[in-house]
Amino acid sequence: MTRLSHLDETGAAHMVDVGGKGETERVAIAEGCVKMRPETLALIRAGNAAKGDVIGTARIAGIMAAKKTHDLIPLCHPLLLSKIAVDIEADEALPGLRVSATVKLMGKTGVEMEALTAVSVACLTIYDMAKAADKAMIIQDIRLLRKTGGKSGDWSADPINGN
Repeated sequence: MTRLSHLDETGAAHMVDVGGKGETERVAIAEGCVKMRPETLALIRAGNAAKGDVIGTARIAGIMAAKKTHDLIPLCHPLLLSKIAVDIEADEALPGLRVSATVKLMGKTGVEMEALTAVSVACLTIYDMAKAADKAMIIQDIRLLRKTGGKSGDWSADPINGN
């Protein structure tokens, strides 16, 4: 069985020592969505939410969150990220907004947590910006889609429900 990397031999939590690792290009892509009433989605798309530009604000919040992941997740390393892209698209089939984040760096540790944090905070920001119109929104399906680089190599999620 694989040992958890953030636990030492006694089971105590610790920050992983990445000092001896080689630098590689590392990329992580995460996704999630906010399900809402069709009227709420229409309000957001029209730019008529009471708090302003929901999608633009959520995109910036996701980018800022990726940069602050080490302040939020106790054992994450502070990283010099070279790319953070947060994309938010309307999906009438949900109905709602689909959020994806791509995070990249050249470094000694992965960026999965940064991508997941970007998506999570972007979804929370969407909720905050539109809650006056729809308190029943659902944040769901936040997950890592892909990661590349590092000792463990490339990884892709299994499709969920054919996605």
